[in-house]
Amino acid sequence: MAARDISFASFNLFNLQIPGKAVYGDTDGWDQNTFDKKIVFTAKALSRLNADVIGFQELWAKDALQPALDASALAETHTLLVPKNHTNNKIICAAAVRTDMLVGEPEWIEDFPDECVLRSTGDDPQQPDISVSLSGFSRPIMHVKVQPDPSTPVIHVFVSHFKSRRPAQIWRERDWYNIEVHGPHTKALGYAISTIRRTAEATALRVIVTALTKNSDTPVVLLGDMNDGKESNTLNVLSEQPTYLSPLSSGGGDNALYTAQTMQEYRSTRDVYYTHVYKGQRESLDHIMFSQEFYDNSKKRLWAFDEMIVQNDHLNYEDHKESGTNDHGFIRVGFRWKPENNVKS
Repeated sequence: MAARDISFASFNLFNLQIPGKAVYGDTDGWDQNTFDKKIVFTAKALSRLNADVIGFQELWAKDALQPALDASALAETHTLLVPKNHTNNKIICAAAVRTDMLVGEPEWIEDFPDECVLRSTGDDPQQPDISVSLSGFSRPIMHVKVQPDPSTPVIHVFVSHFKSRRPAQIWRERDWYNIEVHGPHTKALGYAISTIRRTAEATALRVIVTALTKNSDTPVVLLGDMNDGKESNTLNVLSEQPTYLSPLSSGGGDNALYTAQTMQEYRSTRDVYYTHVYKGQRESLDHIMFSQEFYDNSKKRLWAFDEMIVQNDHLNYEDHKESGTNDHGFIRVGFRWKPENNVKS
C-alpha cells in the first residue's frame, strides 16, 4: 500500500463486554469460555481486515477489546480509542486507528446540533403540525481525524450506531401506556417510534457533516451500523441522494456522500453484499459512506475507490453465543491516492 492510500472498516462487536459483567438485562453477561472464543474470533477478523481505521459498535468496555487488538496483527501499529470517562455500563462507538495517522484527540458527540430542528406546520393547509423533541443520539457519535501522509488533507471520520429497527418497548412507559388501549397496537407504535428516532439521528449527523463539507474541500467518511438498508430513508438523509452515473471527472456533490456498496455494485454482476441475517432475510445494515474527495467520477477526487470486501461467512450459522462469532458482517473499503488531474496534490 502506498503511503497516501487509506482503508476503513466497520465492525459490530456484538456486545463485547468483560466476562461476568452485565449486558443489558443479562446480569451475568458472557462467561469466561465464551469471552475467550470472542477474543480469538475478533483478533482473527481484525488481522484479516487490516484496515487503517476500524470503527467499532457495541463495545461495553475497553478492557474487553484490548486483548483482541493485542492478539491481532495490528497490535504494534494501531491505537484503541475509547472515551476516557467510560464506565463500562453502556455500549459505545470506538475505533482502532493506525497510530501514525492520528490527528489530535477524538470526541464523542452526544447532543444534536442546534440547527437540527424537526418541527413543521406542514407543506399545505391540510397537514397538521409535527414536532420531534429528540435532542441526542442513542449512542454518541465518535469523531476522529486522520491523515495518511503529511501531503494529504486531514480526513474527518465519524463512527455511528443508530437506533435499531426493533420496535420500541412502549409497554415500559408509565405515564401514558394503557394495555387495553395501546396493547393491540404495541408493535406498530413501537416500530414508528424506532423509525422516527433513527431518522432523527441520521438527520442530526447529516447536519454535522454538512457543516464540514458545504463550500469546502474537507474529506469526510461515515461508517458504522446504520440499522437500515442502502435504499432506506435513513441512508437517503445521510447521502442526500447524489448522482453516480455522471461523466468521468465531471461529477461530485459539494456535501454529498457516496456509499461503498453502490460503488462495488458498479463493478459486480450482482449484489451479494449483506451484513446481517434476520429470519432468513439477508440485508445490509452496516455501511461506509464518503464525500466527493473519495468518489471516482468527482472533479475534486483525491482518492479513488479500490475495493470493498465483506467478511460474513459466520452469518451462515446462528450459534454466535456458543461459537464466539458476531451477528453482523464486517466491511472494509480501500482507497488509492489518485487525484483528478485538475486537483493539486
